[in-house]
Amino acid sequence: MPLVATRHLFVDAYGVAWIANTTTKVIEVVLDQAAFGLSAAQIHAEHPHLSLAQVHAALSYYYDHKSELDDDIAHRQQEAEQLRSQTTGQLTRAQLEQRQQRSKASSG
Repeated sequence: MPLVATRHLFVDAYGVAWIANTTTKVIEVVLDQAAFGLSAAQIHAEHPHLSLAQVHAALSYYYDHKSELDDDIAHRQQEAEQLRSQTTGQLTRAQLEQRQQRSKASSG
């Protein structure tokens, strides 16, 4: 199916779909819906710089290209897991906060 640009979306030279006149990728809107179960109206409320029409256009693009974008999401998750597994000695948020508090206490 040939890709037609709309006033709400465009696809860059790398094949990445973007919401027009923003720095927001279509996949970011899709992940908000998938990860948090947000409706289009809730996504719009979370991202007030996007119009409701832009959110609907992004979701429509997703459903028209679902298998391609789902594959991209799965690939990104695999890459993240691989990087996570290769990284050792990472501190948890709680450990970082404890270090920060100790540093403040010793300098003040």
